[in-house]
Amino acid sequence: MGFRGFLSIMHDKILQEFRNKIDAIDNNLLLLLNERMQIVKKIGDLKKQNQTAIYRPEREKQILARLSEQNSQTEGLLNDLAIDAIFMEIFAASRNLELPERVSYLGPEGSFTHQAAESKFGFMSDYIPLKSIRDVFQSVNTERVRFGIVPIENNQEGFVDETIDLLDEMDVQIVAEIIMPIHHTFVSKCEKLSDIKYIYSKDIAFKQCRNFLANYFKDSSAEFISVESTSKASKIASEEENSGAICANVAAKLFKVPILFENIEDNPNNKTRFYVLAKNFQNNISGEDKTILIAKLANKAGSLANFLQDFNEFQVNMTKIESRPSRNNEQFNSWFYIEIEGHQQETHLQNIIARHQSQLKVLGSIVKW
Repeated sequence: MGFRGFLSIMHDKILQEFRNKIDAIDNNLLLLLNERMQIVKKIGDLKKQNQTAIYRPEREKQILARLSEQNSQTEGLLNDLAIDAIFMEIFAASRNLELPERVSYLGPEGSFTHQAAESKFGFMSDYIPLKSIRDVFQSVNTERVRFGIVPIENNQEGFVDETIDLLDEMDVQIVAEIIMPIHHTFVSKCEKLSDIKYIYSKDIAFKQCRNFLANYFKDSSAEFISVESTSKASKIASEEENSGAICANVAAKLFKVPILFENIEDNPNNKTRFYVLAKNFQNNISGEDKTILIAKLANKAGSLANFLQDFNEFQVNMTKIESRPSRNNEQFNSWFYIEIEGHQQETHLQNIIARHQSQLKVLGSIVKW
């Protein structure tokens, strides 16, 4: 046996030892996860007896914060994003063990809202894609589903007007928010970019990926074809020869199209905020909360100024206010969508709410992420 042969054998032996250690760790992880699930099941039984909520965002936030601090102290190799991803899936599996969840979202399958839903509720939940934001609200309002996921704001494009209007119209609560970076991927079954003749995506996705397209397809005769969703674009690319698509990562996995490039968007800071909706739901105080309100003030001089002065009096920080037109009268009146720091059960917020009880609708208090 030559020296290279000896090194190869030693390399394989060391590699196998490492793999055996990983297998042993995985076995222990599985035992520990099942031990965790046994406790989760007992908690679920108690919650059913007391008719308390299974989903507790504030508790999940506390666990993630504790794990992040412990990881930092022990100089662990996992970063916070990795820890969040792993434990959010554990949380989802735990909730489904306590009570299987049916979740609606703004479809189609493979959309960014679908990706946001899975990031919060994992892969095991029963997901229902719906055609419109109104459909999602109605599914929650009629309790056909336990939770609904809708977009509320994009940091580049602003608020989603339909979502804000339906928060006023429908009797549902906001129970959590999901802040998700919007990353586009380029997918294709073609091995060479020069073989791609057609590129499919939603029109806004083409606009958000101009630099990538200019750099990688500047000498190409490929035709850019707009379709109604990035999810459909991915589906077409999975079926049509000589085609590619710009889509979400979840769509690429759903339709099993190879990802050639990730994070191809021009602006790496593009983020969308989603709300998790439910019926008859209220979070406990976490210490890091914000409350969402709708205010319909009297149409007279000084009403808005007096209303805002109360927030100053009780030292409540208002982080967002959005004016919306009132469509139920002939006047040019407005109402306001408002986000403030704190929980609705805290005394200083209760004072404001009590003072303007007839003018306010409390949409929910949620943990800040």
